[in-house]
Amino acid sequence: MVQKAERVTAAPARGGVKGGKPVGNVTRGTTNPNRMRRLDRWLTGPQAWRLRRADDPLVIDLGYGASPATAVELFERLSAVRSDVRVAGIEIEPGRVRAAKPLERKGLSFHVGGFEIPVPGQPVIVRAFNVLRQYEEADVEAIWRLVRGRLSPDGLFIDGTCDEIGRRVTWVAIDSGGPLSLSISMRFGGFALPSEIAERLPKALIHRNVPGEKIHGFLQALDKAWLDAAPLAAFGNRQRWTAMCRSMLDGGWPLADGPSRWRLGELTVGWDAVAPSA
Repeated sequence: MVQKAERVTAAPARGGVKGGKPVGNVTRGTTNPNRMRRLDRWLTGPQAWRLRRADDPLVIDLGYGASPATAVELFERLSAVRSDVRVAGIEIEPGRVRAAKPLERKGLSFHVGGFEIPVPGQPVIVRAFNVLRQYEEADVEAIWRLVRGRLSPDGLFIDGTCDEIGRRVTWVAIDSGGPLSLSISMRFGGFALPSEIAERLPKALIHRNVPGEKIHGFLQALDKAWLDAAPLAAFGNRQRWTAMCRSMLDGGWPLADGPSRWRLGELTVGWDAVAPSA
């Protein structure tokens, strides 16, 4: 049964809540195989250095859902970067963990828990996809702070959202100091305007797509740059998206990475450019 999310106001001691219940609530748990491929491609690309540099290559898939498929995929994909990676799937619903246990192997395990992350060590990556979306916006800061407190020095917490089959994806990258960036990844041919991604924004931003907010201005600028690049559509959407990104960069938007990522239908912008107003 899915619960109404409770407020997350305090961080438990490192290592979890001894004798207490996990921090968080049961979510719908809907998922599909290969749904997280766009994020995983980013983790094994521009962010792979974090895993390679880690003394302890511990990765957490937080709230993997009713099926462990995406946790297994994460383990297999990250193993190509670091053969000794350890992926721990965490779910607050014990039945989901019991169902996943038969898939455990060296480097892959499943545990009952929540945002407190009841696994020893400091993870270098924590992935929480379509989890915070089911909480109140007012809960986000406390949840981010709780998970940030568990990260390794080079660790990264990913708070993301995507559609049912992973064709429209967004995520916020957060390190121990706070949010760093917002990334958008979309399937070419699956949208008319880039701003259609608004319905898949992370919880911290989804209610902020209104005039006067930075994320609204960013999406409006994306649409304009996309429309201005319409003449390149004859050469394919990849060329048009790349031109849009270059126009945004030239216009002063702090885009990261570059053409090698843009050609994938992806872009990353500095958090300060889209952060919610106070």
